Amino acid sequence: MVTMLQSLAITRTPAFVRVSWNHPGEIMRALDAGAQGVIVPMIGSAADAQAAVGACRYAPDGYRSWGPGRNALYASRLDPAEINRQVICTVMVETTDAIDALDEILEVPGIDAVFIGPSDLAVSMGIDPARAFGNADHEKLVRQVLAACRKRRIVAGMFCGGAEQAIRWRDAGFHMLALQTDARLLRAAAEALVRSVREAPKAESMDSSPSYV
Repeated sequence: MVTMLQSLAITRTPAFVRVSWNHPGEIMRALDAGAQGVIVPMIGSAADAQAAVGACRYAPDGYRSWGPGRNALYASRLDPAEINRQVICTVMVETTDAIDALDEILEVPGIDAVFIGPSDLAVSMGIDPARAFGNADHEKLVRQVLAACRKRRIVAGMFCGGAEQAIRWRDAGFHMLALQTDARLLRAAAEALVRSVREAPKAESMDSSPSYV
């Protein structure tokens, strides 16, 4: 994580860390390492949201421990109140339980953005994640989150499986879109490369040995 944050700093690209769980130690470590914000998964209640926000902010807004590391390189001055205003806390809403508690979650002070995990949401609904996009019931819940965020002027985001999904949700009002994962992008590029070789017309050749592409 630290190496990636160092690389991003060279390009002056704002860095967000998706921590593995709603654990204060992980959140604080990411911020101390230089992340401008965190994305916290599996927020299912107001208490979960309060815990995530609290770990992002120094007292009196939270309980973040004062331990500046790499983040001190980017702060003009180490003022707790100023740093509290700069850090972005994004919570992930990705279950039906979270949807049921959505109003209570979004009323927690300090939430800057809500990010939907569409696959986990689909699983919690009993829907095959591969068939979630275009499912009417799934889309209804996604739009419910979007409407609740817009009502409170909270940024709404979501993971998208490709350009078609990203364009559709951008036009619907989402402002924070993840387009793909690096692993899937690499797989798609590799599959396209192999397919282009396999489908290319074969030229006349003296070599009749089998191809293993």
